[in-house]
Amino acid sequence: MTVLDLLDTGLAVLVLAVAAWTIVARSNFAAVIGFMTYGLLLSLVWARIAALDVAITEAAIGSGVTGLLLIGAAVRLRALEKSDTAGQVGGLGRVGAAVLSVLVVVALAAVFLSAEGQGPSLAPEAARHLPQFGLGNPITAVLMAYRAIDTMLEKVVLILAVIGVWSLAPDGAWGGAPANLSLAEPDPALVYLARVLPPFGIVVSIYIAWVGASEPGGAFQGGALLAAMALVVLMARLAPAPEVGRLWLRLVIVSGPVTFLAVGLLGFAIATGFLAYPTAYAKALILFIEAFMVLSIAAMLPLLVLGPPKVPGGRA
Repeated sequence: MTVLDLLDTGLAVLVLAVAAWTIVARSNFAAVIGFMTYGLLLSLVWARIAALDVAITEAAIGSGVTGLLLIGAAVRLRALEKSDTAGQVGGLGRVGAAVLSVLVVVALAAVFLSAEGQGPSLAPEAARHLPQFGLGNPITAVLMAYRAIDTMLEKVVLILAVIGVWSLAPDGAWGGAPANLSLAEPDPALVYLARVLPPFGIVVSIYIAWVGASEPGGAFQGGALLAAMALVVLMARLAPAPEVGRLWLRLVIVSGPVTFLAVGLLGFAIATGFLAYPTAYAKALILFIEAFMVLSIAAMLPLLVLGPPKVPGGRA
């Protein structure tokens, strides 16, 4: 057994241990911390199996943005956690859930171990048509060419999620700004980090979005990193949360899906149909769409974390 095999085994054991801890933790806050740690470990797992696109997304979304959402929920539920015990699952329910989880794991393991040889795959076909789009990254080809309509609709779903969050605002605050992420004065170390880190994060995010056409990366990963930089700045209170009624903010949010749809409709005139790209301009059009997708994602993810408007317009 090599050193890498030992590291992989240790990583697998650690992932299972953190997953178990997340399940059995009695405190909501401890469970959230366990979940975020679990996401970071999974990022290492994805990196070890050469799925770097998924690793970047897992680190930014699975641990970062989702972790912040869960921390906010845990803080709000802390008072209920101490006073309300009526909704807690009893011992029999916990045993039943554990048994069901074990059965699911055993069933999945049995299916995996009983498979003979390598299953059918469209990977060779996907790789064979990459030169047609001028792309070197098959994941980008799948997302932006082979199933582009799914990718476009995913961004529409994000917009609907933002609208759903905004709709939770009280009438008096509609069109205003979300409340600050931190209730107390931010720590000086966080303020220093928020001043130093964003310039590097912006450069890295632009690079990841640009290189995604040929190497692991892409619009979602680049946009998620930009969103993380924005959240750091907001948590340090170096800038206020934007008012949701601002026209520029709404234009940025819809710019990605609208550009995607416009280029898709253009395919009727310059290619063979909706979301079809002419061979000579395929890569340029894909990068054009992804540039606006980066902006949309970078705006929508922080808004989901910030929550509905709580401060009336003009007082943010």
